[in-house]
Amino acid sequence: MNIYLTRHGQTEWNIQKKFQGWKNSNLTEIGKKQAELLSKRLKKIKIDKIYTSPLKRAYETSEIIKNNREIPIIEKEGLKEIYLGEFEGKNYEKIKESNKLPKQLYNFWYEPENYKPDKGETFQELKKRVENTLYQIINENNESSDILIVTHGVTLKMIFLILLNENIKNIWKTTYTENTSLSLFEYNNEKFKLKIHGDIKHLKENYNG
Repeated sequence: MNIYLTRHGQTEWNIQKKFQGWKNSNLTEIGKKQAELLSKRLKKIKIDKIYTSPLKRAYETSEIIKNNREIPIIEKEGLKEIYLGEFEGKNYEKIKESNKLPKQLYNFWYEPENYKPDKGETFQELKKRVENTLYQIINENNESSDILIVTHGVTLKMIFLILLNENIKNIWKTTYTENTSLSLFEYNNEKFKLKIHGDIKHLKENYNG
């Protein structure tokens, strides 16, 4: 089974460096173009199903990637971004630079294993729902399936953490995945093998497909 992974296109809040979480921010024109370029890259690759977070920025990215191909788009609640509670919609750089950095925001960035917000999800809770969703998706398909998962920055990091068997404390040490970057895991005999990690060649001017 080939499991392709991508992050939604650039959003307005990405540019403004605001936490998004479960709140929505619209795709920018650049974000839409990024999704179009990924669609062109994937047009000759067999994709049986697209699984997406139901949040608007991810679902819209999925629709653009699908284009006019006959591929079902399936929403999965478990693919939503980490729920950030009171931090959603706030500029994280400004909060980090302030003299009153909330303890849990400090933990979010520097001690993720100890992050326990009053409202919102812990990384342990995120891991549980993402892991359950991943194996649910795998069980819905067969060994020759080729699927695409469209999700979010932190959720994508958690997927890598799970599939590479890393500890939660290392979540920020995993490679940053840019908007609409492409990754690929091969799943065979209950083992995952990373084949492509955060590739963005389709976003470069000299890319010919």
